[in-house]
Amino acid sequence: MAAPSAPSYPCSCDTFVALPPSTVGERVIFGKNSDRPCDEVQEVVYFPAAKYSAGDKLECTYIKIDQVPQTYAVVLSRPAWLWGAEMGANEHQVCIGNEAVWGKDEVSDSEALLGMDLVRLGLERADTAEKALDVIVDLLEKYGQGGNCMEDECSFNYHNSFLITDRTEAWVLETSGKYWAAEKITEGPRNISNQFSITTRIDKEHPELREYARSKGWWDSKREFNFAGVFSYMNTARIDASGSRYCKGRKLLEKNKGNITAETMMEILRDKESGINMEGGFMTTGSMVSVLPRDPTLPAVHYFTATPDPERSVFKPFVFVKNITQLKKTCSPSYGPEDPVKKTPRFQSKPDRKHELYKKHEEAAAKMEGKGAEMLKNMRRLEKEKMAEMDQFLQSGIEDTTLVVHIFANTTEEELKVYS
Repeated sequence: MAAPSAPSYPCSCDTFVALPPSTVGERVIFGKNSDRPCDEVQEVVYFPAAKYSAGDKLECTYIKIDQVPQTYAVVLSRPAWLWGAEMGANEHQVCIGNEAVWGKDEVSDSEALLGMDLVRLGLERADTAEKALDVIVDLLEKYGQGGNCMEDECSFNYHNSFLITDRTEAWVLETSGKYWAAEKITEGPRNISNQFSITTRIDKEHPELREYARSKGWWDSKREFNFAGVFSYMNTARIDASGSRYCKGRKLLEKNKGNITAETMMEILRDKESGINMEGGFMTTGSMVSVLPRDPTLPAVHYFTATPDPERSVFKPFVFVKNITQLKKTCSPSYGPEDPVKKTPRFQSKPDRKHELYKKHEEAAAKMEGKGAEMLKNMRRLEKEKMAEMDQFLQSGIEDTTLVVHIFANTTEEELKVYS
């Protein structure tokens, strides 16, 4: 049987991590742009830790799975129509972002777990990056991945890759159906985009990965096993081609190696020339940057935009402390069991999912096209003020948690005032 033709789908998303010594100070810096359909709303939401009873079930985007006894608190940036997330962090400072990837294996359109569901499940169930990887691959084996990844009758399906990090290390996990390979990163920068990037350095893999590739005629077992080379449509020379966003993202990281900060990561995510800050039918609809000090006594800070185009958005800080409440201004309307996503056939209509910040930002974006210089200056000023404030906590810790418990919500309110 001939290999399926290369997808005509738009490519999207870029995820980055930088570990010491590529960063300033003993900090891990994580960042992601979520590139999605331009009319899709992305919300930023918080869910507290919770306990469950034996036999409880969990309803994900399309299917129900077994619940675990306890889940961790998470903050998520997600398309407002689904259960999972494009990116997020948990109370143990594990961060995950995923990417759409395609290869020789056909993509399943049968409803299973979305890659975005796996992002959230990894965050809710693991207190280290490696444990999150194990959670994801175990669920992949048990339930599979598949289903429409877009709120539309037109089907949009893909395999997934993930960049998972914590305070000490990062993992790249790349999947093709239920098969997978993973690479551990302990220092320096690494990025992923919409193509397989793991080659011959494989630190973990599906136990039947190589036999599966051999059975499909993709690998003769004589050559050194190269995951990207075996499972991709394209050869590895294409992966390193100067025109790819993956290569441009890698070059931007390398250019700043040794000096990477949260501000550096935000600049990379705002870069339109490289295509990392995407425009068009698919565009950057949400962005995230996290700062994870190696010192476990210091807090981590997670910045989210909750609005499209990071160049015209404010990165707002979030810190895990006690007594956080739901982030109402960036939380989209809920339609419960009447949601068209929950009914079959699915996606027969598309309700208004715009949250308050999205609406105000949408109105303000029109002004930015014209005489918006002053507004943009005020947005940057707000962002810099909050980052300076957070940097003090990153260096010295937080003695009074009431100073940050509502920091994301309060910064959102200040952003809304800028737009007014």
